[in-house]
Amino acid sequence: MTAEFEQRRVKMVDGQLRTTDVNNAAVLDAVLGVPREEFVPRPKAELAYIDEDIEVAPARGGQPARFLMEPSPFGRLVQLADVRPGDVVLDVGCATGYSSAVLSRLAGSVVALESDADLARKATETLARLGFDNVAVVEGPLNRGYDAEAPYDVILVGGAVDEVPETLLGQLKDGGRLVAVVGEGNAGVAHVYLRSGGQVSGRRAFNAAVRRLPGFERAPAFHF
Repeated sequence: MTAEFEQRRVKMVDGQLRTTDVNNAAVLDAVLGVPREEFVPRPKAELAYIDEDIEVAPARGGQPARFLMEPSPFGRLVQLADVRPGDVVLDVGCATGYSSAVLSRLAGSVVALESDADLARKATETLARLGFDNVAVVEGPLNRGYDAEAPYDVILVGGAVDEVPETLLGQLKDGGRLVAVVGEGNAGVAHVYLRSGGQVSGRRAFNAAVRRLPGFERAPAFHF
């Protein structure tokens, strides 16, 4: 089955990433080097390489279900982040750890932030078992980032948000990049934010419909 999954991984890269303008060789190699099937619930392993989001945790306790992001938008976000060797990366909403594993093959180290205790435990176990030893999984509210290891060269937000909080932008190094999808469903747009000389600027990059991350809802406005 391992060989079959490897073939599916190659087909995913060729049919889902390359065809949607993911052409950075380092990013493609990183994706090829991570067994995606290990990061989904075992009964869903056969679905690991489809071009859809895969649920990895059901909705519970008032929190939405969590998903492994569809390969194409994930690959485009990683490419947009321009992760470089030696970079320190904060992966916000790592879920089962797949995104962190891919990022770890591009960066010097990855801090994998997860708010769901069960997902954080699964990510820790899977990453350790597969030997991704430059990833540290930490637990906490996603919208607060992880200030203890800041500042970061790259922050990747692994789901749709209403807005990017200043708390996260403030954890970027000078020259650091943050990538996130702002807006939900077909209104979602991937943005990249750059910190330079104490100022943060952002630009739209591409349309992307990805699942929402909890904790980034815009506070309701009061109208008089």
